[in-house]
Amino acid sequence: MSTNQAVALSSKPLNIAVRPAREGDVPAITEIYNQGIEDRIATLEGEPHSVEERLEWFRAHGPQEPVLVAEADGLIVGWASLSCYKPRRCYDGVKELSIYVRREWRGRGVGARLLDALLKRGAEVGVHKVVLYAFPSNARALALYRKAGFRAVGIYRHHGLLDGQWKDIIAMELDLAGDQP
Repeated sequence: MSTNQAVALSSKPLNIAVRPAREGDVPAITEIYNQGIEDRIATLEGEPHSVEERLEWFRAHGPQEPVLVAEADGLIVGWASLSCYKPRRCYDGVKELSIYVRREWRGRGVGARLLDALLKRGAEVGVHKVVLYAFPSNARALALYRKAGFRAVGIYRHHGLLDGQWKDIIAMELDLAGDQP
């Protein structure tokens, strides 16, 4: 993207709609997820995913595991999901959060809109708690999560291998049921 395109993009008013994702959105979801993989800021995944892999992931989401997209003028600019935390029944009300935003749309409020809508939807479908894992270096995301009420519950030291280096991961949680001290 040229500097002029970036300036033009940043000066456009934000007309973003957040809605439930559809199967037809999966190619855009895959593209945005693969940008996150390439940029090494939000996931320990090292290799890009295929549309078929993401389609399988999408289809595995049940009613308590919404997937939302943010759309601007017909372009999917971000997505967010609540996914199964662990398959054991005792964790049914606990979901893991993911948010990914198209590169040129980062820092423009897309993540905040997705997070707000996803947390509201999670509460509507009976999610008790939302957990997430983030790199300590992803300051923008950490600030967003804290602003939304997430609290850090610990740091996993050298928790995952990425590009031959062991990475630390911050664990955060938000109790949607409101019974956390």
